[in-house]
Amino acid sequence: MNTTHVEHPAAAASARRAGRYTLPAVWLHWLLAAAILGIFAFGLYMVSLPFSPTKLRYMNWHKWAGILILSLSLLRLLWRITHRPPPLPASMLQTMPRWQQWAHHGVHHAFYLLFFAVPLLGWAYSSAAGFPIVLFGQIPLPDFVPASPELAAAIKPWHKLSSFALIGLVVLHVAAVVKHQLIDRDGLLGRMRPW
Repeated sequence: MNTTHVEHPAAAASARRAGRYTLPAVWLHWLLAAAILGIFAFGLYMVSLPFSPTKLRYMNWHKWAGILILSLSLLRLLWRITHRPPPLPASMLQTMPRWQQWAHHGVHHAFYLLFFAVPLLGWAYSSAAGFPIVLFGQIPLPDFVPASPELAAAIKPWHKLSSFALIGLVVLHVAAVVKHQLIDRDGLLGRMRPW
């Protein structure tokens, strides 16, 4: 029986000692990254369309994707709480300025904050605007806040701003990875490679 894709506790401990994230953490990272980039691009396209049945359909898809991202974010947070991430290698810490170490941790904390803030603000906006979310057109979700046009108008810009803030963090994160990979050549990307 081939068990190369099954992560045993000993393999997870070995990965941490080697400075790599566990396999579920790696896949959740890449899946969430792809989902966030996809929903952001789709959201930009969706809001540019004139009001129509197609736009309404796309808005529902956008909401469903947001709920799935919220679920993935919760799963990723639970995994991170129960499976401590590997520390940065000692060789990397010796050459990395203190401000970069703070930025490393700060960006990760900001990511987790926005993983939840963006979809929850979207859910709150939809509820306040009087448009309940019916997941896949079958599962009605409870309203996150009561219907209120004033509240909807107040929440809408926060959903947009937090979305752009999240994408800004993604750009910053990718820039840091490129720096570590091409300039520092310290193998940081290897900690999160899925292979």
